[in-house]
Amino acid sequence: MKRQLAILLLSSLAVSAYAQNDVYLCIDANGNREYKNTGPTNKCKKVDLPGVTTIPAVKKSASSQTASAKTTSPSDFPKVDNTIQKARDSDRRQILQDEMKTEEQKLADIKREYNNGEPERRGDERNYAKYQERTATLKDELARSEKNVEALKRELNNLK
Repeated sequence: MKRQLAILLLSSLAVSAYAQNDVYLCIDANGNREYKNTGPTNKCKKVDLPGVTTIPAVKKSASSQTASAKTTSPSDFPKVDNTIQKARDSDRRQILQDEMKTEEQKLADIKREYNNGEPERRGDERNYAKYQERTATLKDELARSEKNVEALKRELNNLK
């Protein structure tokens, strides 16, 4: 109940900030509180809300942007030993190669099943629409798998 009240109050604030409407607190016969800014507001109390203040963001100058882009990591930034970094890079390369091998196998399987856009019909595909749906799914999987292989190749090339 409190969460709903807070959400309603915040939304009322936002609406009143833009529309400059008054917000009323209404209590029904069961004692439930309801905030309104539209509809019947008789027997409701007007809520005194503070005005909304907006402060524009500070704009960065071109010189400060280029200066911040040229800065390097701080001197207290943790450094990694070269041997540890080489081991991490080697592990990363091995993981990417394993993923590449798996993805290429998956791609080969999908290509084999897709059969250049004419996959063999299954027994459960007596309905031609089901066959077309599976063919479209295979086409999407084929494209996705090809993109994955390309991305993995790019990552592996970036490591060299």
